[in-house]
Amino acid sequence: MPLFLYGTLLDRRVLARRSGDPRLALRLRPAALHGHARVVFRGTAYPTLARHAGGVVEGALVRPGPSAMAALRRYEGACYRLIPLRVRSGRGLRWARAWMVPRRMAAPDEWRPGLTHGSRPG
Repeated sequence: MPLFLYGTLLDRRVLARRSGDPRLALRLRPAALHGHARVVFRGTAYPTLARHAGGVVEGALVRPGPSAMAALRRYEGACYRLIPLRVRSGRGLRWARAWMVPRRMAAPDEWRPGLTHGSRPG
């Protein structure tokens, strides 16, 4: 099942560095997640997803190999969980997984790249 990326890993340089696979970014394919919003992971500068009626999160799908996936898991840390979701891509609706924190850890504020919302926890 592909990964749906929606935040810092959409930056091709960050994806290459954090995955250890410089070619992974070349395989990104546009996708959108309906019924959700990209919000702030409370107390950090990072995004997460939260259910939001009428919301749409633009992102990308990618299929990392085993070593890249292991590196991305380390980057995401213990708070994020891989959740299966239905996303719309050029091939229609399909299942993908996305990293999300538990709802209680999501702030209501919209996350945008480049904004400082706090610092990453220890």
